[in-house]
Amino acid sequence: MSGTYLWITIGACALVFLGAFESLAVTTVMPVVSADLGGERLYALAFAGPLATGVIGMVAAGNWADRRGPVEPLYTAVAVFVAGLLVAGLAPSMEVLVAGRFAQGLGSGALTVALYVVVARVYPRDLHPAIFAGFAAAWVVPSLIGPTVAGMVTELWSWHWVFLGVVALVLVALLMVVPALKNLARDGGDRSIPWSLGLLGWSVLAAVAVLALDLLGDVPGAGPVLAVAAVIVALIAVRPLLPKGSLVARRGLPSVILVRGLAAAAFFGTQVYIPYLLTDRYDFTPTLAGLSLTGGASAAATVQGRMGTRLSSVVAVRIGTGLVVAGVLLALVSAVLHMHAMAIVAAWIVAGTGMGLMSPRTSALTLEMSTPENQGFNSSAMTVADSFGSALSLAVTGVLFAAASAAAVADPFVVVFAFAGAVAVAAAVLSPRLAPRADGDAAREVAAP
Repeated sequence: MSGTYLWITIGACALVFLGAFESLAVTTVMPVVSADLGGERLYALAFAGPLATGVIGMVAAGNWADRRGPVEPLYTAVAVFVAGLLVAGLAPSMEVLVAGRFAQGLGSGALTVALYVVVARVYPRDLHPAIFAGFAAAWVVPSLIGPTVAGMVTELWSWHWVFLGVVALVLVALLMVVPALKNLARDGGDRSIPWSLGLLGWSVLAAVAVLALDLLGDVPGAGPVLAVAAVIVALIAVRPLLPKGSLVARRGLPSVILVRGLAAAAFFGTQVYIPYLLTDRYDFTPTLAGLSLTGGASAAATVQGRMGTRLSSVVAVRIGTGLVVAGVLLALVSAVLHMHAMAIVAAWIVAGTGMGLMSPRTSALTLEMSTPENQGFNSSAMTVADSFGSALSLAVTGVLFAAASAAAVADPFVVVFAFAGAVAVAAAVLSPRLAPRADGDAAREVAAP
């Protein structure tokens, strides 16, 4: 927050904050939106869709940033994100709203990668844990106020303003980073790096497979077969977008990427259904359901940022994944036993604390294990893991929730939370593999298409 970095820090964190606000605010208001627009069938797609298209934006922005620097992709990402907000806010139907959400995801994914490259080129390495703590807080402060504010806006005015009201704020935040971007504009990247059209193609295929899983999973008769096929295609397609060995948890950077993706999948795969459960089973208003997403992530992110190198990043991630497991499993037990709503709120404080602890440290580890030549790719891979893991998880949980509801043989919330719990356990089990190999070679590997 010194004079040199003040405005870029505030502006960058504000952009992250507003992207997170949209993601978390929509979690609160989507039950109202789907009821208003008659779009219950597209409920899960409204969440999985932007995460899936975000993968395309991340890959494109990462390659673009490596070739031309982060300025052009950052401006473009903001424009696409704002366009998505306008389309969603003015949507007359659920189909149009989902289309707007697709554009939001495309812009938000590209924006995230561009900002990570900005951090790598503006801030010295010893400040990376602190600025990523700021980014983490910018993600989780909306979890403290965003859902509640969104619920209040919906009750007082309309859910439309949850989207439209953010547009002006995004433009103000962008103006704060313009001075720093002017200096970076002279850093044109390395134009000898080729356009990775192959990687972009794989990202499109991964996104399409995730969306197909959500749309085709409940097709009569062939639904389960199509769902399994979509998962296999999605995993094949995402493989070239990640460091080599990520899907098999190779020690070092590949495991950092995989653990981050699994933790995000478990966390967001559960969080989307928390307000749904509270409004459906406990008669919560949108405002009260929003309060349920208030957690301890902001405090955890701040604490780990202040501790700096006194807390090993690897240890922080291990602790964080353990807390995510505890939070998701507590939510599962609460749903099984029909416990008091406060048990669910407590569960999400625990899970939020875990994410607030581990998220900035996986970001720092990723840049620490990168070189200037692959900062864009590795930053893209990290955010791809976040979005792809969450999107695939939401697509799977959408299919499971619909199947359990139709069959009426199991509580659909229990089925969803059980799946997310298994994913969280996998993240915790793999977290000891974050430390790089002794020879250090794995730390700087990048994927080969």
